[in-house]
This record gives sequence, C-alpha cells and structure tokens, in this order.
Amino acid sequence: MDLHLELSAADGRRAGLERALRAAVRDGRLAAGERLPATRRLAEELGVSRNTVKAAYDQLVAEGYFTARQGSGTQVAPLASPVGAAPEASVRARAPRFDLRPGSPDVGAFPAAAWSRAWRRAVATAPSLAYDYGDPRGRIELRTALSGYLGRARGVLAPPERIVVTSGYVQGLALLTRVLDGGEIAMEDPGLPFHRDVVRRNGGSVVPVPVDERGVRVDGLGEPAAVVVTPAHQYPTGVTLNPERRRALTDWARARGALIVEDDYDGEFRYDRQPVGALQGMAPGQVGYLGTASKTLGPALRLGWMVLPPHLVDAVADAKLHSDHHTESLGQLALAELIDSHAYDRHVRASRLRYRRRRDQLVERLGARRGVRGVRGIAAGLHALVEVDNEAAVLARAEAEGLAVGALGEHWHSAAGEERPQGLVVGYGTPRERAYPEALEVLGKVLDGP
Repeated sequence: MDLHLELSAADGRRAGLERALRAAVRDGRLAAGERLPATRRLAEELGVSRNTVKAAYDQLVAEGYFTARQGSGTQVAPLASPVGAAPEASVRARAPRFDLRPGSPDVGAFPAAAWSRAWRRAVATAPSLAYDYGDPRGRIELRTALSGYLGRARGVLAPPERIVVTSGYVQGLALLTRVLDGGEIAMEDPGLPFHRDVVRRNGGSVVPVPVDERGVRVDGLGEPAAVVVTPAHQYPTGVTLNPERRRALTDWARARGALIVEDDYDGEFRYDRQPVGALQGMAPGQVGYLGTASKTLGPALRLGWMVLPPHLVDAVADAKLHSDHHTESLGQLALAELIDSHAYDRHVRASRLRYRRRRDQLVERLGARRGVRGVRGIAAGLHALVEVDNEAAVLARAEAEGLAVGALGEHWHSAAGEERPQGLVVGYGTPRERAYPEALEVLGKVLDGP
C-alpha cells in the first residue's frame, strides 16, 4: 500500500513518524485491519533508517494502535471509530426491520452473472478510445442498442442521434430545467417531492397540476414551458393516463409549443396486460422521454437516457458537457452488450413475474383489512397505494413495529386545501424475496390497529 505521511522536522525523525502514524489512525486514514508497509519499504520512501521505522511501529504496538504477529506483519488494531465517523452498528440500527418503502427494486435479484459476462465482453472488445473523454450524448453503442430496445419494448421513436445518456432520471430532469432557462414547469399533484426540489434547485419554478382517477388534469394546465408526467403509472396514485387525456395533452403541447417530460420510470412492469406504450410515440416532436435502469437493474449503475425532440438535442448535450462532460463509458458498453444479447429482456421478464406475484400477495393480504379503504392503482410497477382512514395513526404504529412505508401525505404540493385521501405508498420491490412475507404480515398487523 502507498502511505502518505508528513513528518515534522521539529519533532525528530522517530517522534515525528510516531505522531504522523498515530494521527493517520485517529482520523481514519488508516482503518482497522489495514496492513502497514514493511519497515524496509517505508524507510526507503521516507528517507529514514529502518531502525527508526521499526522503533515507531514497536511504540504504537505498545500503545495499542498497531498489532504485530509473526508472518502477518504489522496491522492497525481495532479501535474506536474516528471522530465524526458513524459507527457501522449505528448505521445498521437506523435501517428499518421491515422495508416496504417505494422507489427501489429488489437489488438482491440483480443479474450479477449476466452483467459480469456483458462487462467482460464489452471490455474485451472496447476500442482504446473508449477509455478517453467521450461524447456528452453517450457511447454510440449504447444509444444504438437503446434505439432498438425502446422502439420494440416501449413504442418510442428513438433514433440514436436523438438519445442522450445520463447518470439517471434526476440528471435528465436537471438538464432539461436548465435548458428551459428557469421557466415555469408544471408537475403532477401528488408527486415526488424530491423531483420538485430538483427543478427548483436548477432554476425552474414549479406549479402543481392535479391528478385524478384518469391521470393528470389537462384542463388544469396553464401556460408553463413544460409539464412533467408519469403517464404509464402515475406516482404515487398508480393510475394510468386515460387515452383521451393523452390526446388532449399532446394537442395542448403542440398548440403552445410546450414540452412534455415523460418520466417512464417503471414502464416495463405491467401485470394485467401488455404495457401501455410510451406517450412519446404519439408526439415525438413535443415529448422528452426519460428512462432509467434504476428500476429494472438497480440504482447503483447510474445509467439513464433521454430521447429528445430534435430542437433540444444540441442544447441538452451542451448542458451535459458542462455538467459532467460525459457519463462513464464502460458501464454504457456493458449495458449495450446486455441489451444486444437479450439478457436485459430476460431479466425484465423474470422481474415482471416476481413483482406480479408480490403485488398479488399484497392485494390478497390487505383486501379485507380493517381500516383499509382499498388498494388503488393499476396492476403495475413496484408500488401500490393503500388508502386508509387515519394515515398519521397507521404511520405511528408502523414506526413502532420497525416498518418503513411511504406516506401519501408527503407527496402533495401543499398541506392546505380541500380534504384529501389518506394512504400509504407501499413498495413491494425493495424487500429481499425471503423477507417479503414477514414484512406483509407486519403491515397487516399495523393496518389492523390496536
């Protein structure tokens, strides 16, 4: 290992080395269990005698900072966590016992073997320029693969030259907000508060547009520069945008020259029928389509994509260039390989069956519960809205049981106004397969009340 140490000449060589090593342990730069460099090597690097290094090691062994065993060298001893660091036990203690929060897939089902094969093939065949700075729009291999996949799976008109690869939906939304130069952006009410924050932090102003059982209320739109919608599976109510509303929304955008931002966050997951095609296919010149691998594969990959109207491609690419230059390339090449080999399709199909089974279990378990007014939303996605009589009371009981769920009340733009439905936004994608039945049992107990 390389070890950076700054020795103070005023302390003397041995004392200065002891002080520097002691400080490296205390501030966490040398972690518990870390093996120290051999005395001969460290002496050469620091320009001191080997005896000086050996004496410093021996002193810190005596003080309990290091341990030394024959044949194992010198290691950092297990000590208290450095100042300011959160002990691992505390992090674990903060995690819920039962996690039914919405927003994440079952990351335990990540297709590690398929991804590893795709990664190896991608790296083995990557041109040398793949390791250099890249096109801010993304690797052409991934944009070409996405063009075919989105066309056949989601009905998106996606020529590669109109695709921009991002590090996820949030970056795509931020880039569009900047390109719109601080304009007014309409967002669904209820909707995800974090996305509203993204728009505001990037210079946009947010106006709410109501959602009912037929989706976003087009008659509630004023004159914004853009409207952000989740037409395939509205978050969090779970409704799909009615065909008549889809036509009205695209007509509205054409008439005003406005942009529709389509968040297709879980469009592949429909369980009672074929997925509804993307809105973008109806009006590719008015819709900016945003998708991501976060729900299909896992949020850790940080890979998303935008399919843009022609007049926005250059402006968004320039904004991305000045944001992060380009999304990392090797992950893009691996995802392209995964798509081209159809391993991505196979994983999505397997996930669809697993999540359908989980949603069926949720509906069956909660259908006749006391205090439950109904499980709302279409059979799709990774969450369901469970309407209840007293949201605050149910959430308090959930916290007492160590159960984490989403709250519908957190998704409204404002707490004021007419009386609104109360409910839990229950995510059935997050738990591992073996943990899901017990989480449902605890949820049922919480909903039954005292």
